[in-house]
Amino acid sequence: MGKKYANSPIIETVCEFRLPPDSKWDLTIPGLVYEKICDEFPNKEQRLIQEIELKHGPQGVEQQIRTNERILFLTEDRKTFIQVGTHLLAVNCLKPYPTWNKFKPSIEKAFKALSETIVINTFQRIGLRYINRIEIPGQPVKLEDYFEFRPFLGKDLPQNMADFIVGGVLQFHDGRDSCRVQLSKAVPEKPNNVSFLLDFDFFLAKSQTVSIKQALEWVDNAHQEVEKIFEGCINDRLREIFQELK
Repeated sequence: MGKKYANSPIIETVCEFRLPPDSKWDLTIPGLVYEKICDEFPNKEQRLIQEIELKHGPQGVEQQIRTNERILFLTEDRKTFIQVGTHLLAVNCLKPYPTWNKFKPSIEKAFKALSETIVINTFQRIGLRYINRIEIPGQPVKLEDYFEFRPFLGKDLPQNMADFIVGGVLQFHDGRDSCRVQLSKAVPEKPNNVSFLLDFDFFLAKSQTVSIKQALEWVDNAHQEVEKIFEGCINDRLREIFQELK
């Protein structure tokens, strides 16, 4: 992301397009999409996905859990796959991350297949998410030595945190777009390491403000913004761990 690293921390990337609930949709759409992308995504699977939705109700914020069925179309190595659900198209890429220039064509191929199958006028949501797993050798670790985005503890508080989760939402383009940034502790993969998850979810905050002609340009711009945010969240000691490529 931004700069290139030999030890990229990215473990998963997701690009998602959600259509408005009143958009036309039927059960033939996943099959028609598959016909257009099966040369690169030949494997098919069905999965049940649980989604948590927060709504404001009479009693305040209410949590609703919905179960949705999705069809997955996977590459031979199963590292990249397309999800198709009701009013939803998503493209996932698992580690090792192949660089944006190699992941972007999968997004374009999937989007083209959907747009040739149904009429798309606008979007309820577009999102680009990057999940990073950061492993730092040695204990203990001072967060300020590695992160520019981190929890703050006042001088009168104990400084040794066993666990934490910190996040915020940044606004872009007069509030049309937002990026949810979250840093949390994780279980380390190697003994004597300290592990963190740094999660970016850049999304269309104002629904139905991006047309089909603008969608892929929006995704490309979102990627550029996420690159900048990532670099702004870390410092040179982490870049040394990631081994920046010149």
